[in-house]
Amino acid sequence: MVTESSTSLQNPSVWSTFLSTFITIFLAEMGDKTQLATLLLSAQSQSPWIVFLGAGTALIATSLVGVLLGRYLAKVLSPRTLDIAAGMLLMVISILLLGDVVQL
Repeated sequence: MVTESSTSLQNPSVWSTFLSTFITIFLAEMGDKTQLATLLLSAQSQSPWIVFLGAGTALIATSLVGVLLGRYLAKVLSPRTLDIAAGMLLMVISILLLGDVVQL
């Protein structure tokens, strides 16, 4: 008997989604302040594996919040509304960052 979970793992779109998510998050997290804070905590604590476990658990927890919030928003808002809201949020963030760079 084939279960739904075993067939979903054989679906190419599952692996495509997993890979694109992994690459996007991995590249976005490289060199950011979280990685630098983890580096400093590891150097100061002399317990790199404990820091790794704490940082990994924190990343999993924040990712879970994002996934659950995204799932909820997808149920209550249309894809077009989500696209517009995400675009507007990114524009606001970009303007604020630009303001910090040029000291407006």
